[in-house]
Amino acid sequence: MPESERRRIVDLIRREVVPAIGCTEPIAVALCTARAAELLGVLPETISVRLSANILKNAMGVGIPGTGMIGLPIAVALGALIGRSEYQLEVLRDVTPEAVERGRCYIAEKRIAIALKEAIAEKLYIEVEACAAGRRAVAVIAGGHTRFVFLERDGRVELDERTPAADADAEGDVPLTLQRVWDFATTAPLDELRFILETRRLNKAAAERSFAGEFGHCVGRTLRRERELKVIGDSIFSRILSYTSAACDARMAGAMIPVMSNSGSGNQGIAATLPVVVYAEETGADEERTVRALVLSHLTVIYIKQSLGRLSALCGCVVAATGSSCGIVYLMGGQYAQMAAAVKNMIANLTGMICDGAKPSCAMKLTSGVSTAVLSALMAMDGHCVTSVEGIIDEDVDKCIRNLTTIGRDGMNETDRLVLDIMTGKC
Repeated sequence: MPESERRRIVDLIRREVVPAIGCTEPIAVALCTARAAELLGVLPETISVRLSANILKNAMGVGIPGTGMIGLPIAVALGALIGRSEYQLEVLRDVTPEAVERGRCYIAEKRIAIALKEAIAEKLYIEVEACAAGRRAVAVIAGGHTRFVFLERDGRVELDERTPAADADAEGDVPLTLQRVWDFATTAPLDELRFILETRRLNKAAAERSFAGEFGHCVGRTLRRERELKVIGDSIFSRILSYTSAACDARMAGAMIPVMSNSGSGNQGIAATLPVVVYAEETGADEERTVRALVLSHLTVIYIKQSLGRLSALCGCVVAATGSSCGIVYLMGGQYAQMAAAVKNMIANLTGMICDGAKPSCAMKLTSGVSTAVLSALMAMDGHCVTSVEGIIDEDVDKCIRNLTTIGRDGMNETDRLVLDIMTGKC
């Protein structure tokens, strides 16, 4: 592969695999609020937030780091009070108990209004209007969790890059196929790829801190207890499940623990990383094989998300676990044909798993996804693959991926609307 192409792919991975503290949807809202407050130049007296349905859905039931609170109001309040937009997806890393108390008062004073942005096609859209003493500032994020497309202060437009939704996710993409993903991950010079090991450090540390505490539904800790180990065994498989779900437990509970995200999702970063890391460590894989397996996993996720979009009705763990299945196949000694078979097995099994927002029970979905990732890899290595006469599977693996993403992006839109109706109907 020419050096210029490798450089573009490396840059793509570096853009999409970044640290994040907390669930990326409410954190992106906090980021947008922080930028609006910075534009205003003073603490806002009122803040109006208008969100796409997918952002609203993913931000309703998740813990906000360092607060012990759930949902958008505290994220918005802290974004205005202590958020710094330069921190990107770590915008709330300076939160303190004093700031949380100030945030509670800010909410109690009814300074924040949050509403659905009507008649907008973009699934990732955040608009924040901050006002004080007759002044007004507006910030808009769209198409990506940190992608500001509009900034306005007192009627003066400082940035306007609003584009049709179809173009937003494609901006900056590098055209990929599964074969190109394999070729890059397995042949690029190792020195160009070692940066991916930071995903191992951050996400493994998150899991291990989770084991030491009580977070969410404690899925990770449950899988390590004596009774559970008697059922599922103390094995590579059980450790893959426990590490992956534990990191998610902590993150969805709002722990101040950074993780490495993928394509704007911390849970996707966790599911793309920890199954590969655990399998590599348990089987004694050397550094090179570990690095290449992690790159293969993360780049597969990025490739699939190129056509699926940042947010959809399809649970992101389906995509992320497909990436980790590819990485595990590589660590098992498989070649491209086995990796393609594992992808087909994943798509045949998990397509249709709904996203009903970010919340503690996401850890259970990650456990389902990565257990299927291991099964799909084992089947592929034994020569078993779902065939093209079955369901949505095609002989061409890239067509299979497009079938998956078309269903998740377009076919499940009505499901998405119904899920949001059910969730908001409970409030």
